[in-house]
Amino acid sequence: MNIGHASGRSGLPAKTIRYYEDIGLVSPDRGLNGYRDYSDRHVHILRFLQRARALGFSIEECRELLGLYQDKGRASADVKALASAKLAEIDEKIRALGELRATLETLVRHCHGDERPACPIIENLAEQGIPQERPARRRSAA
Repeated sequence: MNIGHASGRSGLPAKTIRYYEDIGLVSPDRGLNGYRDYSDRHVHILRFLQRARALGFSIEECRELLGLYQDKGRASADVKALASAKLAEIDEKIRALGELRATLETLVRHCHGDERPACPIIENLAEQGIPQERPARRRSAA
């Protein structure tokens, strides 16, 4: 099948498929005319890559996952280690986004949002650091 058909069946744009070919993730056969010829196996690999990318795996991680997928003697521990590392990376991003959200929420809460020019959001952006609002101290139950 040609790249357009492979694109339709895999859900990936032809440009992405060409890129994956350029970096060696997929290697379609070539017909006598030199045109790419994708098989069902190629489409399966493209779908595999699409799902891995949707889960946040980088190109190099996809390369490693694809290698593990194609290695029937692989240890599932290797696959789990790669996925666990990605999970830890996602957890860190979620934590960092939570901090960003809390900071922005504090800034929005302190902005009057009226006709006056004074704005703590702009003032904060003009500063070098981003001060965090301190959490309220818990009172101990005595």
